[in-house]
Amino acid sequence: MTDGGSGIVAGTGGAAAAPRHRVSLAALFWDIVSPVTWLAVIHLMGGFVIGLVSFVVAVTACVAAVGSAPAALVGIPLLAVTLWLCQQLARAERARFRLLLGRDITAPPKPEPASVWRRMLRILGSGPAWRSFGYAVLRFPLGLVEFILVTVAWSVGLALLTMPAYNAALPGGAAHLGGFAVHGPWMLAGAALAGLVLLLAAPQLTRVLAGADTSVTAWLIGSDNRAELTARIGELETSRAAVVDAAEAERRRIERDLHDGAQQRLVSLAMELGRAKAKFSSDPEGAAAIVGQAHEQAKEALAELRNLVRGVHPPVLSDRGLDAALSGLAALSPVPVTVRVDIPVRPAASIEAIAYVVVAEALTNVAKHARASCAEVTVRRSGDLLTLVIYDDGVGGANPAGQGLSGLAARVAGVDGRLWVTSPEGGPTSVEVALPCGS
Repeated sequence: MTDGGSGIVAGTGGAAAAPRHRVSLAALFWDIVSPVTWLAVIHLMGGFVIGLVSFVVAVTACVAAVGSAPAALVGIPLLAVTLWLCQQLARAERARFRLLLGRDITAPPKPEPASVWRRMLRILGSGPAWRSFGYAVLRFPLGLVEFILVTVAWSVGLALLTMPAYNAALPGGAAHLGGFAVHGPWMLAGAALAGLVLLLAAPQLTRVLAGADTSVTAWLIGSDNRAELTARIGELETSRAAVVDAAEAERRRIERDLHDGAQQRLVSLAMELGRAKAKFSSDPEGAAAIVGQAHEQAKEALAELRNLVRGVHPPVLSDRGLDAALSGLAALSPVPVTVRVDIPVRPAASIEAIAYVVVAEALTNVAKHARASCAEVTVRRSGDLLTLVIYDDGVGGANPAGQGLSGLAARVAGVDGRLWVTSPEGGPTSVEVALPCGS
């Protein structure tokens, strides 16, 4: 729309069209020498060779397995081995497509480990295994058609384009095309022009063939959508259950801490103030001492409440974002903490809340168990991924399966995130978290 508009404003259609034509022609010539084009050519040529070998091996092995079927101890294992070889071919082919074409074909989900006989029986009834066999057989005719089309497009185009240079040296003094001898400058110019058109079209044909080859291959040896959807549903069910369990554990922790900690201190504080009130008239000095003790208990209760709400969503997180909220956490930590936050665009509120909880819990663990002299919190956003790294120079030995870290991992998994813990004995400890934050 922009190009069309500028052409109308200029009012010189010929002058505007000429640069566009030159750029388009340059792009066509670049396609001829482009590495992407020649990688596709190599891919299609290699597909013919691979197809020839896979066809011979798969068909020969299958015929041998069927022929020896009456001897089940020979025929069935041979058929299972044939299907296994076809699956290995499919794995190699997915790697070839990724390397030469940059096309990532999703592999079917891996089966669970089993004994040799169970794997043999499972592979005989496996849909992906039989599709791999079909691919091994179809790879040859498909590769043959692609090989012929690519060879004809490139070789005939190049031969016609260069015909004026060698036409006179051919037997009979000219090339014969369809029963006609190519004589004279006009016929040679026409042949060269046809060769140029065919050569310019060859890269486009090559890419179309590569795209069709990718589609057929993905259909045969790619992941089954139903199996992938089933696996995805299973992952979501697991992560949802983990999030529910983590939320319930957090609720119980808050209830326990309120009942056993802050509530008991407030009750004791009320009793001490009652004693001080009763002594004000008869023993002012004793009452003052009791008030002093109550003051200390009030400070301890405030400290416990502060620690309790550290993992709860603070107002500053909603108002000013992760940078301010994490700086507040660092200020409250007894261990010196350096905070680095680089978030050009704020993520969703749910992602911010999970990131805050992860950092709060990690810093609490550092203060309680790490015996560290310093800690660092680094938060960065790159595209649609928010990464957090909490590092400390403590004694290490953190257990990822422990209640605290496993609960954090469950929270992170609930939003399709990942958590890694590196904590060798003797330290240091690093907790890394990746959270998707597409907006």
